[in-house]
Amino acid sequence: MHITMIGGGYVGLVSGACLAAFGANVTIIERDTQRLDCLQAGQVPLYEPGLEALITQQQQAGRLTFTQDLAPALRDSQAVFIAVGTPTRRGSGHADLSYVYAAARMIAAHAPDNLLVVTKSTVPVGTGRQVAHILRTTRPDLTFHIASNPEFLREGHAINDFMQPDRVIIGLEDEAQTASHARTLLEALYAPLHTPQNRLIFMGIESAELTKYAANAFLAMKVTFANEMADLCEATGGHIADVTRGMGLDPRIGPAFLTPGPGYGGSCFPKDTQALATSARQAGAPTQLIETTIAANEARKRRLAERIIALAGHNITHYTIAVLGLSFKAHTDDIRQAPALTILPLLHEAGATLRVYDPQAMNAARPLLPHDISYARNALHAAEGADMLLILTEWPEFAALSPADIAPTMKGRLIVDYRQIWHQNDWQKAGFNYHGLGYKMAEEPR
Repeated sequence: MHITMIGGGYVGLVSGACLAAFGANVTIIERDTQRLDCLQAGQVPLYEPGLEALITQQQQAGRLTFTQDLAPALRDSQAVFIAVGTPTRRGSGHADLSYVYAAARMIAAHAPDNLLVVTKSTVPVGTGRQVAHILRTTRPDLTFHIASNPEFLREGHAINDFMQPDRVIIGLEDEAQTASHARTLLEALYAPLHTPQNRLIFMGIESAELTKYAANAFLAMKVTFANEMADLCEATGGHIADVTRGMGLDPRIGPAFLTPGPGYGGSCFPKDTQALATSARQAGAPTQLIETTIAANEARKRRLAERIIALAGHNITHYTIAVLGLSFKAHTDDIRQAPALTILPLLHEAGATLRVYDPQAMNAARPLLPHDISYARNALHAAEGADMLLILTEWPEFAALSPADIAPTMKGRLIVDYRQIWHQNDWQKAGFNYHGLGYKMAEEPR
């Protein structure tokens, strides 16, 4: 099968490389010449574990190619996937669909008859119908098929999520047509996943578009709920680890996304909750839970910065703070809406001296952080001479550090662990003043 993937970003690269590994011949369209040169040379302009090796493997096998030219790619394709960005429009909360609609117009100009057009980008409900409208009005003579196939890829685990998904959601124009061309083609494309654990779930286009947003919004609410319970534990003497363990053992709740932290970030949760809330207001069905989640998440980042300033005794101008982690989570270089982008400028504005380290995200962070922040060679270099150590990302290499590693390099003994990567007892016994989330700070070691 020949398919075209429009967009050489995160979703397009992962999806294209994985579909090539399934046996499809995949052409990825990338219009940015610098990015295209990188990809054609076998270099991946983003960090995702295993992706560069997979792309190289599929290029060498002749199943994956990159180009700017859509027309020849579509000529032999049975399906084209739209995998372009849908960023939040500044000031409105709407998803910017200009790239999606531009892709639809390009497809209409060059599409062969009987082409299947699949929306892979995360889009508000109604977008698939609008793509179909663009195709019909631009090329009234064209016979085509429309589907929605939202991605559910976790950054840092994307290849495994694609290869071994818990579900593949496919929205069709008429879900009742079980023998439709679109369904038959997508079943063939995803045939390697047809096992009891990896199911294709067919539904209408609107349902598929809403499923993606609803899933991310629910997880964002779960994260925010855990953060608020952590604050309540701190106020009342409870311990969040005990509370979330007791909650997570209920199979209706589950343990995932119940670890308190400095707030959610990344490319999905902030953008998708905003877009869903905006779409819901427009539809006359406002989502109060999601609106509150968005506000609570932003407030949390600011509040945790204020907590750090308070721990310094409001004398933070004399503090050097070692910061471990800039990306919004481990195993990615993505800093979009990362807590660090809110917390660190607030600490800098208060007068703190900041020395930061992240294994992957420092280059991406430099243009977005104050210019006089210093960047360390590694975690121990960041801690050297620091009065306080702040954990913002749960990288495994940070979790592997012990008090014996940190003590010789640090000047102070104040640890602020906003990712719960270390055990309080170990650090307190070593003479550190250790602060985590979700329990009273004056609590005796457990």
